[in-house]
Formats: sequence, structure tokens, C-alpha cells
Amino acid sequence: MNFSQSAQLAKRLDWVESTGSTNSDLIAAATADSAAYPDFSVLVTSEQTAGRGRSGREWQAPAGSSLFVSVLLRPTAVAATQFAWLPLIAGMSMANAISQFAGSQRAQVKWPNDVLIGDKKVCGVLSELLPDASGVVIGAGVNVFQSLEQLPVETATSLAVEKITIESLDDLLAAYLKNLRLHMNDFIALAGELGATDLHEQISMTCSSIGREVRVLLPNNQQFVGKAIAIDSIGRLVVQNESETRSVSVGDVVHLRHN
Repeated sequence: MNFSQSAQLAKRLDWVESTGSTNSDLIAAATADSAAYPDFSVLVTSEQTAGRGRSGREWQAPAGSSLFVSVLLRPTAVAATQFAWLPLIAGMSMANAISQFAGSQRAQVKWPNDVLIGDKKVCGVLSELLPDASGVVIGAGVNVFQSLEQLPVETATSLAVEKITIESLDDLLAAYLKNLRLHMNDFIALAGELGATDLHEQISMTCSSIGREVRVLLPNNQQFVGKAIAIDSIGRLVVQNESETRSVSVGDVVHLRHN
């Protein structure tokens, strides 16, 4: 498959016809030979047989129906404590890329790592730290060509279902990499300290969770229901109800209703 546009944007780009998981493969390769895999090395496929999302959830799709891409990021000037921003930056980058092809439709990010069109998931993002903490691999899987019948759940959608046309996977990947590089340059220039910055505002504006009533499913099997009011200075979702305000760093967010 031809990824000539995308190859010009990556330090290294490898295409495989099929693999278990692009994240696992890129982590293993970068760990075995770090010099051969610099910042912004990319691995891409259209078929994953052992893909996974957050919390190890299985993620598979019919062969050739999706774009699966993993990007190695080595933001050496940024403290690891700021890496929580990376899934949000990647999600925003993919949302912006999809929106370029979507006409009046707008893709947005559900905190922390899902890209939605309307209220339906079109892309998921998974970030994983290298074993030596020298970098992070950001994986993204986009439902591109699936029909409605091929989608695994009612809450999912695809570019085809939404009637969003792309000429090639290379066009979509190149748009994503351009956006990701742009936002990562800003992130690194700020040393990950987003605070009250333009990048923080852009992420907040792309996040459809803000302003919504949400249910947060916490790792300890507890739930917290309230209104998502902001993303704080280290990427946590701030949720408020009548009794308290919490800043959530880990958890699944369910959008309860439209405003």
C-alpha cells in the first residue's frame, strides 16, 4: 500500500499488511533497537488481529476496513508527569484530521481517548509507555470502510457510515500526522506545562465531554456523576455535582445526555 505522503512526515514509516498489534510491535522494536526508532517513527496497518483498547479490551475489525497507526513519541524536554496530555493531543489531532474530510460534520474527543462523530465512536486512542520510559507509543484505530452491519456495537460508527469520503488511507494518515506534529511541537515548546495556553484551549474546545452530564466509572468500581466543567492543567477531567468537585485522572466516561 502506498503511504508516500505520510512517509514524508515521519522519521520512519513501516507498513505491514497485517499484525497482532501495532502498539506491541512498535514498543518491542523501539526497545530492542532504540537508535533505529527515533521520535515520530510510525507503524501502520489495515488489519489488527490482537488489537486492544484501554484496560486491555479487545479491539478488532474486518481486514482492510480500518486504519491502525502507532506513533513513537520521544518528547525528551517534557517531564513524564505531563504525558497524560498525549492521548488528548493525539485524539484532537485525529478529530481535526477527520473533520478535514467531513464537510459540515465535526469530530470531537470524548475524554480521555475516544474520537466521536455525534455521540458515536469512530476512533480510539491508546498510549503506552516504553519499558525504559524513554518514550510513549500512541496507537489510534479508525473505523474507515465498515458498513453499519460490520460495526461491533450500536455506539460505534465509521467514516463510510457517516458518508465521509477519503481517497486513500494515506490521505487520512497524512492529515493526522500533520496535526500531531503541529500540536506536539507546541507541547514540547511549552515543556508540557499547558496551563492557560492556546494548546490547552484547543484541546478543551475539541473535547465534547466538557459541558456534558457524565458518569465516571472509576477503577475501584465506584461511580461519580456530575457535570464535566473543564480539563485541568495536567489533563484531568474536572467533574462537579451538588456535593463536590473531582479531578479525574483515570476512568471511563459515559455521556449521559445532551444539554
